[in-house]
Amino acid sequence: MAAPAPSPQAVVDAESLPRQEEVLTEAALAFVAELHRRFTPRRNELLARRAERRAEIARTGTLDFLPETAAIRADDSWKVAPCPAALEDRRVEITGPADRRMTVNALNSGARVWLADFEDASAPTWENVVLGQLNLIDAYTRNIDFTDPVSGKAYALRPDDELATVVMRPRGWHLDERHLVDAEGVRVPGALVDFGLYFFHNARRLLDLGKGPYFYLPKTESHLEARLWNDVFVFAQDHLGIPRGSVRATVLIETITAAYEMEEILYELREHASGLNAGRWDYLFSVIKNFRDAGPEFVLPDRNAVTMTAPFMRAYTELLVRTCHKRGAHAIGGMAAFIPSRRDAEVNRVAFEKVRADKDREAGDGFDGSWVAHPDLVPIAMESFDKVLGDRPHQKDRLREDVDVRAADLIAIGSLDARPTYEGLVNAVQVGIRYIEAWLRGLGAVAIFNLMEDAATAEISRSQIWQWINAGVEFTHEGRTVRATPELARRVAAEELAAVRAEIGEEAFASGHWQQAHDLLLQVALDEDYADFLTLPAYERLEG
Repeated sequence: MAAPAPSPQAVVDAESLPRQEEVLTEAALAFVAELHRRFTPRRNELLARRAERRAEIARTGTLDFLPETAAIRADDSWKVAPCPAALEDRRVEITGPADRRMTVNALNSGARVWLADFEDASAPTWENVVLGQLNLIDAYTRNIDFTDPVSGKAYALRPDDELATVVMRPRGWHLDERHLVDAEGVRVPGALVDFGLYFFHNARRLLDLGKGPYFYLPKTESHLEARLWNDVFVFAQDHLGIPRGSVRATVLIETITAAYEMEEILYELREHASGLNAGRWDYLFSVIKNFRDAGPEFVLPDRNAVTMTAPFMRAYTELLVRTCHKRGAHAIGGMAAFIPSRRDAEVNRVAFEKVRADKDREAGDGFDGSWVAHPDLVPIAMESFDKVLGDRPHQKDRLREDVDVRAADLIAIGSLDARPTYEGLVNAVQVGIRYIEAWLRGLGAVAIFNLMEDAATAEISRSQIWQWINAGVEFTHEGRTVRATPELARRVAAEELAAVRAEIGEEAFASGHWQQAHDLLLQVALDEDYADFLTLPAYERLEG
């Protein structure tokens, strides 16, 4: 291992946290500083390239598979690296932030994998960033427990062989960490902070436990961004004396541009690739973001009306399974976000049937596993995949050679029968305000209307409001036609704010961030200049 140089970084505007010195060691910060020095310039170039590509989509109104990488797609000889034993069976994966309670519950959940989330399910307060790292260190050293301060219930880890395998998700390339800056005061990318601290502290320990440093890579938009991650992995392993290929990465195909580069993404990461995942809400958000001014045929209906059986969503998921199995990688399905009700058995019955049908479809389509947001859904998803897989760890042998997806199929939005509704606008405003308010309090995974929502939910909500207004969508409401306008959105938002105040009471309302959340939602939903990510302006308002 190379001797770390003194870190040129500084931790700024951050209150001291308990045991932070165990995470923010001089050697760990020096490692993150070296990642920043080597790779942030390329990160910046790739972010600029995103803007250029978006401008090209706005000009042409279309996307296609890349002609310059046709040889990679045509070459049937290459495969991703063999799967490590700890990731061979991924039939059910649970997701959630790395707070102390979730860490214990997710590891104990019975799921095969826990996505320990530092991205969309975690508001990036400095406390969440640093103590989330500490919780994972404590989990691997079995130095973690949790007692609920309200109920007094105690939580402790089960035996090692009963625990889920951890796959950690760092922040996307677009987000910086404001509390960690270099000598020039430049913020370090959050992705490198999250990856660097986790890898530095846990890579060797995980190998000793018979596992490894495994990652989910979010918001990837091109194979060039996957290449950057691969170079980060190679450097990190060499720098710390970890065998090459110890890292395994599963890439979320949750942007429309990445859907056209699935094979190339696996190729760039082939020494470290584990699989691809279908991320539904961010995918729809990306479709709107990239085609928001491409004409009425790209106007999406209410988000809950865009099911995974929609033709363009079927094209996306079936191409993902075909691509993964062709290259020896796992295909992981989407999220079941339902939160069981403790009061309404009928709500649960209906929702469980929908979850079961969704997981049955995924297993039948050839997926090797799928996501759930709540431990109570683990047995339901497990049953769906057990019926198809039996004792097999996956179904990569199902090559889905019947799948033939053309470029136009992935953006055939106009094939949907559903149209936007007034109720959909109200729901987008309600969910957007309620989620952003919780996010500003430091919560990234939030139960809203019996669904576990994360930042992708807020993105699709505000994007739909923006798109419907700018497309001049008309709704039928109370027997008359109503046009989507900024004034209508403001009226609905004001009504929601008043409803929340009546629902929770004056004291709770005053102690929250409701007005701030209302104002931020309207800003990112109504501004003429569409913000690439609402978390960028929201982060500057996030306390801690």
